[in-house]
Amino acid sequence: VVDHPIAKSRKQHLTMTSALQELSPNSEIVHSQQALAVNCAAASGLSQVLSSNLGPKGTLKLLVGGTLTQLKLTKDGLTLLKEMQIQHPTAALIARTATAQDEVTGDGTTSTVLVVGALLEQAQRQVAEGLHPRVLTKGYDLARDACLEFLKDFAQPLPIMSEDPEISSNVKSLEMTNYLTQVATTTLGTKLDQELVPKMASAVVQAIQTIWTGPKEPLDLTRIEIMTLQQQQAHDSRFVQGLVLDHGNRHPDMPTELKDCFIMISNVSLEYEQAETQANFTYQTAEQREKLVESERTWLDERCRQIVNLKRQVCSGDNSHKSFVIINQKGVDPLSLDMFAKEGILCLRRAKRRNMDRLVLATGGQIVLSLSDLSPEILGHAGSVRVVSFEGSDDDAKYTFVEDCPAAQSCTLLLQGPNNLTIHQIQDAVKDGLRTVKNALEDKSVVPGAGAVELALHHHLMETVAKKTKGKHKVGIQAYANALLVIPKTLAANAGQDVQDTILSLQDEVQDGNVVGLDLDTGLPMSPADVGVWDNVRVKRQSLYLATVLANQLLLVDEVMRAGKQMGKGGPNPADPTAGME
Repeated sequence: VVDHPIAKSRKQHLTMTSALQELSPNSEIVHSQQALAVNCAAASGLSQVLSSNLGPKGTLKLLVGGTLTQLKLTKDGLTLLKEMQIQHPTAALIARTATAQDEVTGDGTTSTVLVVGALLEQAQRQVAEGLHPRVLTKGYDLARDACLEFLKDFAQPLPIMSEDPEISSNVKSLEMTNYLTQVATTTLGTKLDQELVPKMASAVVQAIQTIWTGPKEPLDLTRIEIMTLQQQQAHDSRFVQGLVLDHGNRHPDMPTELKDCFIMISNVSLEYEQAETQANFTYQTAEQREKLVESERTWLDERCRQIVNLKRQVCSGDNSHKSFVIINQKGVDPLSLDMFAKEGILCLRRAKRRNMDRLVLATGGQIVLSLSDLSPEILGHAGSVRVVSFEGSDDDAKYTFVEDCPAAQSCTLLLQGPNNLTIHQIQDAVKDGLRTVKNALEDKSVVPGAGAVELALHHHLMETVAKKTKGKHKVGIQAYANALLVIPKTLAANAGQDVQDTILSLQDEVQDGNVVGLDLDTGLPMSPADVGVWDNVRVKRQSLYLATVLANQLLLVDEVMRAGKQMGKGGPNPADPTAGME
C-alpha cells in the first residue's frame, strides 16, 4: 500500500512534533492551519478593539490602571496600544509594528492595525479554498508596490512649494495657511471635541510657521514648548508667540507686567558660592570678619552694578520708555534682587536649561556667560513680559509670559483644562497635529482623506493591476484591494451609516472617475478637496508598507511554538555540550 502524499506529509509532521515534545516536554505547539487561525483571530480581535475609535465619529475608551486614580480617556491608537496589556504574542507583534508607524510618521496607528487585520481575514478565506500562502504573499507584494507607485501621481502638491529662498514668507501666506489648517483639522478632528478643533488647528499651524526656516532646513519640533496648566477650560488653550516659563519673580517690589522689553539671557552667578576647592578663611577679630563679608558683598554688588549700568544705557533717550528683564540660569541672592527691583528690573533666577535655548531663539538674544561680554548687541527683545499667578494656585506657582517676540523662532502651546484627563487628551492630539503639519511641509504634497485614498487604490488594483496580472497572483491582488476597503467601511460604521449602501455609492462615483470620500454626516460621497480633508502622503505610504510586510510574515508562519524557555534570557547554551549537566 502506497501512502498518499498528504497523509505522508502529515505523518512526518506528527513525527517531528512528537520528537520536539520528547526533547522539551514543556513545549506547546500550534501548527499548520491552526497557526494561521490563531494569527488571524489575534489580528481580528485587536482590530475590533481599535476600529470603533477610527475617524471623527469614533468613540472614546477609558483606560483604568492599578488604582482608580490612574485613569486615561483617549481615542488615540498609539496611547491605547501602549497602555493596554496585550498577552497574545501575535497581537503584541502587531501592536509593536503599529507603534513603530507612529514613531516614524506620527499618525496612522489605528489604520495600520485595521489593514493588517483585514489582510489576514482575506488571506484566511483564500487559504481555506486551497491557495498556498506563498502565492498569496507574492500577490500582496505586487499590490503593495502598485499602490505605492499610484500614490506618487495621486498626491496633490501644496501651493507655492518651491526652492525660492523667500519660501519662509510664502509658508505664512493666506493660501498656504488655509491648506496647513485643513491638514491639521483633519488629524485633530479624529482626536478632539469638534468645538475645540478649529482653535487648536490654528494654534498648531502658527507654531509650525514660527519655527519654519526654509525648505532645506529640517523642522525641529523641540523648539515648540508644550506647556500644560490645570486651570480654566480647554477652550482657553492658545498659541503664545514667545515662551511661557513655569516660574516667576522672587521679590515683592519687582514689576509684574512690562512692555517693549530688552531681554538679558544670562548664565552667571549673582550669589555667594562655595569654592570648588577646599579653602579656609581665618580671622582673629570681629572687624576682620566684617571686612571679609564686606569684600565678598562688594564683589557681588559690582557685578550687579554692571548689569544696572547696561540697563541705564539701553533704556535712555529715545528708548526711555522701554523695560529691562533678566532671565538667569544660575542663582541670584536677595540683596541683588533688591538692587534690581529698585531699578525697575524684572529678574528671574534658576531658569531651566531647555528654556534658555528656546529664549535665545524666541527673543533673538545671546546667552551671557561672562559679564565682560555685556553689550547692547547681546540683548533680545519681547513685546511684553507678564508674571501671572493663577487664582487658586500657590504663591510659588507663578508663570512668566514672554510674548510678542518680533523675530521668534521658538514658541509655546499653552494647553489648559479643568482636569488631567482633558489636558492629556489635548496634549496627545496636539503632538499628532504638529507631526502631521510637519509631514505635509516635508512631503510638499498631501492626499485626499475621508477614505478617498483607499477607494482610489481599490479601483486601481481591481480595474488596472489585476487585469494585467496573469495566474494565481491575481487572487492576492484582489484580496489586497478588498482589504483596503476596511477604512471607509469602518468610517461609515462609526458614523452610524449603512455600510453596504455607502460603499456601493462610493464605488459608483469612483467608477465614474471622481475622487470622492465619505461624508460622515450624510453618508453620501463628497469631494475631500472641496471640504478640505487631507491626509499625509508618508502616513499612507508607511501604513501600506508596514501592514503588508507584517501580514506576509504572519501568513508564512506554519508553527507557533512555546518551548518552555525565555528567548535570549538565561537557560542553557545549545552550543555548550555540558550545558544543563550537574
